[in-house]
Amino acid sequence: MATAAPSTPLPLQDRVAIVTGSSRGIGKAIALHLGLLGARLVINYTSNKEQADLVAAELNSSSSAPPRAITVQANVSDPAQVKTLFDEAERAFGGSQVHILVNCAGVLDSKYPSIAHTSVEDFDHTFGVNTRGAFLCCKEAANRVKQGGGGRIILLSSSMVGGLKPGFGAYVASKAAVEAMVKILAKELKGTGITANCVAPGPVATEMYYAGKSEEMIQRNIDESPLGRIGEPKDIATVVGFLATDSSEWINGQVIRANGGYV
Repeated sequence: MATAAPSTPLPLQDRVAIVTGSSRGIGKAIALHLGLLGARLVINYTSNKEQADLVAAELNSSSSAPPRAITVQANVSDPAQVKTLFDEAERAFGGSQVHILVNCAGVLDSKYPSIAHTSVEDFDHTFGVNTRGAFLCCKEAANRVKQGGGGRIILLSSSMVGGLKPGFGAYVASKAAVEAMVKILAKELKGTGITANCVAPGPVATEMYYAGKSEEMIQRNIDESPLGRIGEPKDIATVVGFLATDSSEWINGQVIRANGGYV
């Protein structure tokens, strides 16, 4: 009697992934995609527990106990709370080390002020989340992500670092710092088997993108795209998914602009 062929394991089978800012938008799409690739997820949020719970419920709906996803509230600009993200991941998944960190938490000033009209408070808030948050996630991940193969640190930047449009001064500066940091981090992780990369989306249809934009601004972005549209969260999620797998090992210390040719 013929026996069934063994099923092929998923690319991220049972690897633990933390995705910051994953209760909505690009972060949510990334978390759901990594789940499809077999990962166990920590869904991080700052304030919207209800949305985070819905993401976790979607990930857990296709499996029985134990859960494939948990939610953890943490502000990435607070080092103690970033540490808690890793502590909770290890506790929830039987002591398994984290394989993958994706830092997607970020803010954008929807007033789009010129540098001359950017308040010090707004500048500090932008750098506090986008740059300090990325630094703290990198610092914790560099010490705690699994070594010896399969360890991945993936930071979200922005194609606006290349676009350099007026009204994005503080935001672009905060993301340019992240891109510089990841290139150095990749070199500092020599010998660990951990890779570190940035994914830099162009305009993507999320709440953060639409906030404060006129129809004219949105149409201009569409017209500037060679593909005649703005991005969808899934366009970014699949790129991050590839970087999270073993197939991406030779990509390290890079910034991948996923923008349909916008920049």
